Amino acid sequence: MLRRISSQENTAALIERLRALLGDRCTTSLSEREHHGRGESYHPMRAPDAVCYPLSTEEVAGIVRLCAQYDVPVIAFGAGTSLEGHLSALHGGISIDMRRMDKVLAVHPQDLDATVQAGVTRKQLNAHLRDTGLFFAIDPGADATLGGMAATRASGTAAVRYGTMRENVVSLTVVLADGRIVKTANRARKSSAGYDLTRLFVGSEGTLGLITEVTVRLHGQPEAVRAAICTFPDVASAVRTAIETVQLGVPVGRMEFLDAAAIRAVNRHSGLSLAEAPTLFFEFAGSLAAIAGETETVAEIAGSHGAQGWSFADGAEERARLWHARHEFHYAMLALRPGATAWATDACVPVSALASCIEAACLEATDAPFPAAAVGHVGDGNFHMSYVIDVSDPAEVAHAEQLNAALVKRALEAGGTCTGEHGVGYGKARYLVAEHGAEAVDVMRLLKDALDPQNILNPGKVLPPAVEG
Repeated sequence: MLRRISSQENTAALIERLRALLGDRCTTSLSEREHHGRGESYHPMRAPDAVCYPLSTEEVAGIVRLCAQYDVPVIAFGAGTSLEGHLSALHGGISIDMRRMDKVLAVHPQDLDATVQAGVTRKQLNAHLRDTGLFFAIDPGADATLGGMAATRASGTAAVRYGTMRENVVSLTVVLADGRIVKTANRARKSSAGYDLTRLFVGSEGTLGLITEVTVRLHGQPEAVRAAICTFPDVASAVRTAIETVQLGVPVGRMEFLDAAAIRAVNRHSGLSLAEAPTLFFEFAGSLAAIAGETETVAEIAGSHGAQGWSFADGAEERARLWHARHEFHYAMLALRPGATAWATDACVPVSALASCIEAACLEATDAPFPAAAVGHVGDGNFHMSYVIDVSDPAEVAHAEQLNAALVKRALEAGGTCTGEHGVGYGKARYLVAEHGAEAVDVMRLLKDALDPQNILNPGKVLPPAVEG
């Protein structure tokens, strides 16, 4: 599917119409455009032609209708934390920044759900919920917007207990490519009425419609929370501990793996003194009695695999310091090589294949001429590799590409996926046919053509280029 590249005259005329609609909330400032043409990855910056800041679903619909009229691409922008080139304006166009759509529209404590505009961040929602005894559980690390998290089907450190955005989105309001506004579902806990439009748009990365409002599930705050860490003699021992914990049905709140290289980076960046060895971070949540029992069970499992150096954190401040260090991993890696860029990649495999996949990825990176480390949400088979490269050095870029390709190939051979949570963007579009098969990708193209016949919604993302002839 190819798109017509809009003429400069078309784009200029469109921008004048957008300024009439939005005033100074439509800008062509170079710094604004460049900021909106990149995420937090190695992918080159591709700036849009203008940036718009809507305040409502109706304004988003008005922007999209004008873009359709002038045949100009539209790229939705949230917090700008994407990792696979989702935000690059490959064909120019208009970036629609949702961050001023930041209202919590409704909270229904008895129904355990809340409705927010797309620009509300997870931390903002949880601050709003602080006095209700409820919280929003999905934690991808970055303070991402709820609209962006839904669009990329985000998950993160708490997914082992609470699932991903797929399980935690109740309903969406979406603007289609022609400017029509669709509500995908009501707030009932389940429904058998019609096609599941909510799941169609969750994870679609702005290629099928622009998410403007999100209704999400909420959870009750636990009575108590305990964090724990322990080290292992090797990667396999740590991962097997995680696997057996899940198989035994222990309801851990979080379970994160960091290899020795990752711990070294975190220590240096966050001022910690953790043992530089393969490490598991745990969080247990529930009643005091339940936490005590779960901690004992996990300690027994870990002990059978040579774990040592257990430490616990029950206070909120101490727990927050540990998890902040984990969440800062990306920036800790960048700090190892100032001026370099992180090639952050992820895969997800059945847990039975997790240990061998992580070990192989770490072994292959041993001789790399750049820093490399592994982390993982190992309770659900998702792991990440970070390669800190000089993007101006073709040899380093080629080496990282080779490591990434080998990781994806191994994951697919194990029955896994090329990305567990980073999404496809255009960085991993090349792997979709290998993962899903040509027929399934053709069905995806049919959906794209039906919902976006002009191909103006984030063109060049998710789907690989069609093979002509």
